[in-house]
Amino acid sequence: MPEGNFAATLVIQPAGTPAQAALRSFTASLALYDAVRDFAPAAALALKWPNDVLLSGGKLAGILLENNPPHLSIGIGVNLAAAPDPAEVEEGALRPVSLAGSITAPPPDPEAFLSHLAAAFAAHEAQFAAYGFAPLRSLWLSRAARLGEAIRVRTTQAETHGTFETIDADGNLVLLTPKGRQSIPAGDVYF
Repeated sequence: MPEGNFAATLVIQPAGTPAQAALRSFTASLALYDAVRDFAPAAALALKWPNDVLLSGGKLAGILLENNPPHLSIGIGVNLAAAPDPAEVEEGALRPVSLAGSITAPPPDPEAFLSHLAAAFAAHEAQFAAYGFAPLRSLWLSRAARLGEAIRVRTTQAETHGTFETIDADGNLVLLTPKGRQSIPAGDVYF
């Protein structure tokens, strides 16, 4: 991780089923969106299902979940100061971008960013605990990249092309394809 970038892992013991624990990827992505917005209020941000934050169409941040009941580890990386060389990412992946390359002020240091991220995560986690996934789902969809547009999703078994219709109550990506609606629980999205 280049100096000035952010990398951290939050370990929690969430209540509920493993499927409910996995919905924390949405909690984390909404918190990341809010924390970045604090430092770059005019930035063109969007959320890419299930776990990336985009800035002007490039990948700014990513989230990885590891569920080891009763613990859930939420790993977060944000290109605050520098982005990887585009030649280092897999073919077809979004170009990496940094916050420093998109704002006129210096980017926040990682500790300052963590303060904003922690506060935003706590707020979204409290909402999730009190009201369930539905309000987070609605908010996430209002910030979703390429909603209503053609995308492709690659899983370990197939690649599916279709229109990004929604995410369902379980956090699955719903595509409208020539074969009808398809619900995809995990995969890599390409634009």
